[in-house]
Amino acid sequence: MTNELNFYPGEPQGPDFNKYADGLLPCIIQDHNTNKVLMLGFMNEAALQKTIELKQVTFFSRSKQRLWTKGETSGNFLTPVDFIPDCDNDTLLIKAVPSGPICHKGSDTCFGEENKSSDFLIELEALIDDRILNPVEGSYINKLFSRGINKIAQKVGEEAVELVIEAKDNNDELFKEEAADLLFHYLLLLKTKKVGLQDIKEVLKQRHKIN
Repeated sequence: MTNELNFYPGEPQGPDFNKYADGLLPCIIQDHNTNKVLMLGFMNEAALQKTIELKQVTFFSRSKQRLWTKGETSGNFLTPVDFIPDCDNDTLLIKAVPSGPICHKGSDTCFGEENKSSDFLIELEALIDDRILNPVEGSYINKLFSRGINKIAQKVGEEAVELVIEAKDNNDELFKEEAADLLFHYLLLLKTKKVGLQDIKEVLKQRHKIN
């Protein structure tokens, strides 16, 4: 089973379910994008296997004595990205992408926190995602997105040229404005290609390792 997992570097053999008499490991769920801790659940080996098969986080309910997939009632599923056992292999951290509020009381997390990143670029990326999935009348993002990738790519090119031109002058405020315009349209182009900032970061990390 563990060969099917893409465990984070550290403990490639994965979690040890035999460490507990009931075979249940604590499982911490962290938002892959914001790094906020969303909830804590318990998994046995069958729950982990089902998580891998469904690509949706599945726990073992101690009260119902059965497997349950987070979101099976609410529709707010958790899509797993990384599986990270702790140093003793008796606790599991899963980095996941939530499709809605996680707490059964309706809040973003089971700890009453708002699931927002301290990184504004991640917030902006999430906003672009939301506009694409849930169009808003009059939204600039939706207007440009509806015109297709060629128009978006053209807009990125135009903004890049404007930034280069502004770089040759001495108006720092205008330069920053043009830089912001380019960054915004670049993010929109990435999302149109179904690529995220994290994907670009990973490419840069790999280059850094090589160099």
